[in-house]
Amino acid sequence: MKLSYWEIKTWLSNIDFTVVGSGIVGLNCALQLKERFPKSKILILEKGILPQGASTKNAGFACFGSLSEIIEDLKHHSEGETIELIKKRIKGLRLLRETLGDKDIAYQALGGYELFLKSDNELYNTCLSHQERINKLLYSIFNANVFSFEENRFKFETIKTKVSFNQFEGQIDTGKMMMTLLQKVQKAGVKILNNCTVKGFSDNRDSIKIETDQFEFSTSKLLIATNGFASNLIEEPVKPARAQVLITKPIKNLHIEGTFHLDKGYYYFRNIDNRILLGGGRQLDFKTEETSEFGQTKIIQDKLEDLLKTTILPKTEFEIDQRWSGIMGVGQQKKPIVKQLSENVYCGVRLGGMGVAIGSLVGKELADLLE
Repeated sequence: MKLSYWEIKTWLSNIDFTVVGSGIVGLNCALQLKERFPKSKILILEKGILPQGASTKNAGFACFGSLSEIIEDLKHHSEGETIELIKKRIKGLRLLRETLGDKDIAYQALGGYELFLKSDNELYNTCLSHQERINKLLYSIFNANVFSFEENRFKFETIKTKVSFNQFEGQIDTGKMMMTLLQKVQKAGVKILNNCTVKGFSDNRDSIKIETDQFEFSTSKLLIATNGFASNLIEEPVKPARAQVLITKPIKNLHIEGTFHLDKGYYYFRNIDNRILLGGGRQLDFKTEETSEFGQTKIIQDKLEDLLKTTILPKTEFEIDQRWSGIMGVGQQKKPIVKQLSENVYCGVRLGGMGVAIGSLVGKELADLLE
C-alpha cells in the first residue's frame, strides 16, 4: 500500500517505541512506557480489528490457580518457584485493578470453586490431603487459609458432595476491561493501528526496520507482546494453545454465582448476565488444539454441551447463544518470557493461560527492560 506524505509524517515517522500486539501485555507496556518517557512517540500494531489472541476472548477469571492446579504446579516447579508464580499472579491482579479501577472492569469477589467428578477419587483425595500443605504455603501471602471444602450448594450433579472453595478468587468483565484499557492508552497519546500484521523485522543496530502487510517503517525500539503468536516473529519456546468457549442464552432464576474449575482447571465456567459461560477441553485433543487458528471442533463442543446438561445445569432448560475461541501461549514452564532479544528488540510472551492475572505485570516488566 502506497502511503501519503501526511500518513507517513503523522503515524510512521520518528517512532521511539513500537509494540506488536494490543492485548493486555501490549497495552500495559505502552502505558508504562508513556509514564516513563512522556515525550516519546509510541505506536501499537494490531493484526485484528480488536485485540487478537486471548485478551478479548477469555473467561474473565480473576484467579491465581485452583487447588489441583497448584498441586500440579508443584510437580514441575519447586515450592519457591510455585510461590513466586502465585505472587506474580496476585501482584498482576492487584496492578490490573489499580490501573483500571474495580468499577470499570466490573470486578466481583464472588469466590472460586473447584468441582470433582464422582468418578475422580484420586484427584479428590489428593486435593483433600494436600489442602493443609497448600494453605501453609500461601499463608504468608494472604495471612489466612485460602482453600476450604464446602457442600455443593449449587445443585451440580455427577460431582462429589463437597467442593473446594477459594475465598480470594473473583471475576471481571473482559470486554469492559479491554475497552477501559484501550481508552486509557489512547488518552495517553499512544497511537494504535489495527488490521496491520507484522511479517518480519531487521535490527540495524541504531533502529529496527519493520515489514507489515501494509507498509514498511523504522522504529528505535521494538517490543513484541503477541503471546500465542510469538513464534511467527521470534524463536522462543512458546506454543499456541487454542481454548474453545461457549455461552448460553439468559437463564431465568440462575442460581450460580462465582468462578468454577473442573478437571485440574481444564474446564472452567462462570455466571455472566444471567448466562453460563463455559470453556476448556483442550486436553481431549492436545495436538489439534496446539494451533494459532481460531475455530471449534465437534469433540470439544460436544463435551462442553454434555457438561452443561449432566453437571452444571442438569434440570434447567438452556440454549447455546455463541461459541468462540482464543489463542493462549504456553510452554514447558509457566514462568512468562520477559527478556531483551537484541540491542533494540524485547519480548513479553508465554502467559500460560493466566493473561488476566499476569498480563498487566508482564507489560510493566517488559517496559521496565528499557533504560
